[in-house]
Amino acid sequence: MVGTLEGNTLSETVEETTQDTAVATAEHTHDHAGHDHEHHHHGPTLNAELTRSISVEAPAEEVNKAFQQTTKRYTKLARIPGFRAGKVPPTLIKSRFARELRQEVLESLVSQKFREALQEQNLQPVSEPQLSELTLAEGMPLKFTASFEVMPTIDITGYDTVSVEKPDTTLTDDEYEAELNNVLDHHATVEPVEEDRPLVDGDWAEIGFKGELQAVAQTVGEDGLEKAEDQPITGEDVLIEVGGKNTLQAFNEALRGAKVGQELSFEATYPAEFGDARLSGRTVAYDVTVKAIKSKSYPERDEEFAKQLGNYESWDDFETKLRERVAGRKAEALKSQARDKMLDEIVAKFKFPVPETFVQQQIDARLERGLRALAQQGMSADAMRQLDFGRLREVQRDQAVNEVKASLLLDKIAEQEKVEVSDEEFERELLMLSIQAREPMEQLYKRMKDDGSLQRMRDQIRREKTGAALYERLAG
Repeated sequence: MVGTLEGNTLSETVEETTQDTAVATAEHTHDHAGHDHEHHHHGPTLNAELTRSISVEAPAEEVNKAFQQTTKRYTKLARIPGFRAGKVPPTLIKSRFARELRQEVLESLVSQKFREALQEQNLQPVSEPQLSELTLAEGMPLKFTASFEVMPTIDITGYDTVSVEKPDTTLTDDEYEAELNNVLDHHATVEPVEEDRPLVDGDWAEIGFKGELQAVAQTVGEDGLEKAEDQPITGEDVLIEVGGKNTLQAFNEALRGAKVGQELSFEATYPAEFGDARLSGRTVAYDVTVKAIKSKSYPERDEEFAKQLGNYESWDDFETKLRERVAGRKAEALKSQARDKMLDEIVAKFKFPVPETFVQQQIDARLERGLRALAQQGMSADAMRQLDFGRLREVQRDQAVNEVKASLLLDKIAEQEKVEVSDEEFERELLMLSIQAREPMEQLYKRMKDDGSLQRMRDQIRREKTGAALYERLAG
């Protein structure tokens, strides 16, 4: 969990709140006593510890000037039957376009006065302002109160005293052999066994199966999203090695001695650490049909095969480089886990309030990722609509709060450590993203610039760089 604060950066939020103020309030106003007067505009709940409120006013002269300028511009542009262009009476313009005129004055004058008030009081909001008691009408002063969240004050004294245990990243022989066997297995040839006999250890059984997951009390993941795992598990023409060390014992026992055409029914319980999260710790009732007995032949481990695998001079060269790659992956995975643990300890060490705006943005991002995963698992859109999103948001809240805290702490540490992201580092990450997304770099850059995500990406790179540097220092 290296800080992954989703949503707007601080500078983006300040700019957008001043631009969006009028839009956010105009739809909630009504006529009262001859003028527009908004009593209450309720947005998302704000963190009371970080909420600030300011009262903003502008004299009637400024309000009248804003209406006059907007009306004058409409007079030049309006096309109304019976009147020449630019000759429409102002009174008709005000009558015909009353709503549009007021909306434009809101967008300009309210935003301008809010921005000026922020500068005068040296405040930087991190949430969209919530307005109350908004009064805006010609001949009257502009008045409104804006409430918004600000950044917390974070004291990071002692962040570099957190203890970090450096993991043992040594690659074991078993781990290497497992990786090598995957390579060999991928290039193996499979031949049917014509002999009429039962399956024995070392054979490969070609099976078709259907599995029903047994009910459990809890069928939600850590993110609170219900899993698509209660759907039947099916497979056709699947190869399983009888007696193989990676074959579940229940399958070994059921298949050993079985013959082609035989139908088997049995239960298999998967270990808690099983790689597929849908099955880990679960019991599945299987109906299996044995379709064929097959044998596998593996390629010779020689120079010719090595060259088929890539730019290798010999089999020894291939094995050396494979070992290096596998060792590197293991080391990076264990370091990543250790960095996450270090960050968890830093988050636990410092207590400070977090903007609710950031928390909700992070929950949104986590939900979006979870729903994409469910769609990939086969959950339909109709099934997704039946999910209890209120409960899902609440389940994810604690993790979202921790992720926001981690991001804010890393930003603060980066500031103190003077960590910066060079243009070369940024362009390298952008190129990698372009390759992963299969999108031309120029097109990706323009899209991210337009939607404001370039700065978020730079901020995230900075956090990851800060976390990595801090880990290397604390882990010795």
